[in-house]
This record gives sequence, structure tokens and C-alpha cells, in this order.
Amino acid sequence: MLEAAARGVFPTADGGTTVVRQHGDRDAGVIAFTAHSVVFTDEEEGWVRETLGALRCDPLAATLNFGFLAALAARTGRATDTIDVLLTGAPLPGRPGVALTEVPDPAHPRVVSAGRRRDGVRVWTADGGVLVLGRGVAGRLEVAVEVAEGVRHQGLGRRLVAAARHLAGGETVWAQVAAGNARSLRAFQAAGYRPVGAEALLLRP
Repeated sequence: MLEAAARGVFPTADGGTTVVRQHGDRDAGVIAFTAHSVVFTDEEEGWVRETLGALRCDPLAATLNFGFLAALAARTGRATDTIDVLLTGAPLPGRPGVALTEVPDPAHPRVVSAGRRRDGVRVWTADGGVLVLGRGVAGRLEVAVEVAEGVRHQGLGRRLVAAARHLAGGETVWAQVAAGNARSLRAFQAAGYRPVGAEALLLRP
């Protein structure tokens, strides 16, 4: 489903929910496409559907409803920070348009922080910014960036997320951005990323 969504092919907008097993122990949660959701969890499908059916809300919004996410978190001993906009960027040829220096230190704070959510983390620094790539949900290649306060509003965030597409080695790059982070969303979209859905990721403490 993720590979298809990256190509612009989405589940049928039938108001339904697909329940699949987790790809690994770390990641459980929900991805909501247009009028179709995917719940990825090792919990029984019957429990998922019973819990969704008991909610008093629009069925199209049920999987990202607070009641369902709270019930899933309580049942699995997990927690979620936010509901993110899920975006994809196709790989780009050539070299990044910003000077980057890779950080080889596995103890670097950004490597350690990203390692809680991703495997195979790589980190690059730029003048005033940080770029992170790693393997997240179902092994997809995910990007995160950080821009220092003193150099914001100068296009560095856009250049960093564009650089990730050059570093992707032919793969689609995925990004999770909090819905309220309009500045970051604008940077990703300006760099050619497009929104494909919403995601709530539940992680163990």
C-alpha cells in the first residue's frame, strides 16, 4: 500500500478500514488515506473493528479519533505524540544543492534521537541545519530536518528536504510533519513533496 501510495495509487475510497500486522515490534499505528484507513497492529482484528464500531463519530474519522487512539495506546502500552501529515518525495538525480557534511559519530544527539524511531540512521550537518535519513515504518526511507532559529526564513529547510531526495539512491522519501507545523509543510511542498495521507504512530516508551 505504501509503495502504491508513493506512485499516486491509493486504496479505494470506500470508507473502509484495512487491518494488517505490524512490520516489526517498534511501529504500530494508523495511516488514513482519502476515505480509507490502514491500522497496523499485532492486536486482534476483531478487537480493532469492535472498538471502532463503538465510537460515536463519523466513521470516516474513526481511526484517527482520540477515543480509538487512546484505546489502542492503552491496550498496547504505547503512546503517540501527534497526528502527522504524511508526505512523499520522488528521488532526484545529481548532487544536493546544499553543502552537507555527514556525521559518523553514532553517539551524536541527533543519531541517538532518530534511532528511537528509525533504523540505519544517517545524519548530515549544513551551515545552520541538520538532515536525518533512516528506515521507519515498514522499512520506508524517512527524512527529518532541523533548522537553527537564527537562519530560518532563508529557504534552508526547503533546500535540506530537497537534498534528501538527491541522497535517496532511487527510493521514495517519506516525511511525517505535524499538521500544525505550517512552516515545515510549506518547506516540504516547495521542495516537491506531496501529501498522501495522515499518520498516527504509536511507540513503546
